[in-house]
Amino acid sequence: MTQLDDSYDVVVLGGGAAGLNAALMLARSRRSVAVIDAGAPRNAPAQGVHGLLGREGMSPLELLELGRAEVRGYGGHVVSGRVVSVRRAADVDGSEFLVTLADERTVSARRVLVATGLADELPDVPGLREHWGHDVLHCPYCHGWEVRDQRIAVLASSPMSVHQALLFSQLSDDIVFLSHTADPVSADDAEKLVARGIRIVDGKVVEVLGADRLTGVQLADGTVIERDALVVAPRMNTRATFLTDLGLIPEPHPSGMGDHIPADPVGRTSVPGVWIAGNATDPSAQVGAAAAAGAMAGAQINAELVMAETAAAVAAHRAG
Repeated sequence: MTQLDDSYDVVVLGGGAAGLNAALMLARSRRSVAVIDAGAPRNAPAQGVHGLLGREGMSPLELLELGRAEVRGYGGHVVSGRVVSVRRAADVDGSEFLVTLADERTVSARRVLVATGLADELPDVPGLREHWGHDVLHCPYCHGWEVRDQRIAVLASSPMSVHQALLFSQLSDDIVFLSHTADPVSADDAEKLVARGIRIVDGKVVEVLGADRLTGVQLADGTVIERDALVVAPRMNTRATFLTDLGLIPEPHPSGMGDHIPADPVGRTSVPGVWIAGNATDPSAQVGAAAAAGAMAGAQINAELVMAETAAAVAAHRAG
């Protein structure tokens, strides 16, 4: 990857779809931009990206490599590193922020875009993580087609679990809802599940079975329920926890899915000069939506810089 310069117009934190698309927009606007990427994409375990026009089924890692090449092709920098803090700079050379990496490298920026995504906190069930991203999944739009018509179990692990079960009932007629350790579903939700042909199974799940392929789940009483796929709702935690020095603290997401850093529709946070896009602010955004949000934020940042430069030029013109 490219060596990191001392300062940039914009430093993008995170090299996923949102961060790279933002950097692409900025680089094409002739902005000096660096993407700092920790190299741990959330969707790395998945075999393919889905629902992304023109790139259907492409490997997530291949998609990112293409994006890096495109950013570099317009003069942008893509740098390996993990950000540990972002704070206000001493306004040296017009820079407003100082970004510090884990290896103690620092870089200054006029604007910062946070696109570090989120981390999935999976239910603590033995065997579950080993199948994550393959036959343990969470999104019907990301991987539902791949398990269509199969025997699917939905593990009650969040306020969204009933909703997940209803969505997956569009894809298979053989679905069971595992109550696990969750509170009993309401009478209204139970009626919805039954009406859609979804069987409710009580009992704690103590193990996900199968070696290369998932074969089922085992309950605490020893019962084995044979299944081909397991749906879970992980808690989605934003990785943007290094913004506390600026006063940006992760907040619970209204959906109950996890936490996020709030922003307006174009990615502007409550801290002037700091923007955010993708899963760090919108846990439900798929790759296409994250990339679109990055493009929007990149364009808005460029426009904000143009307006600031124009104001400075007008002031200089008047003074001259």
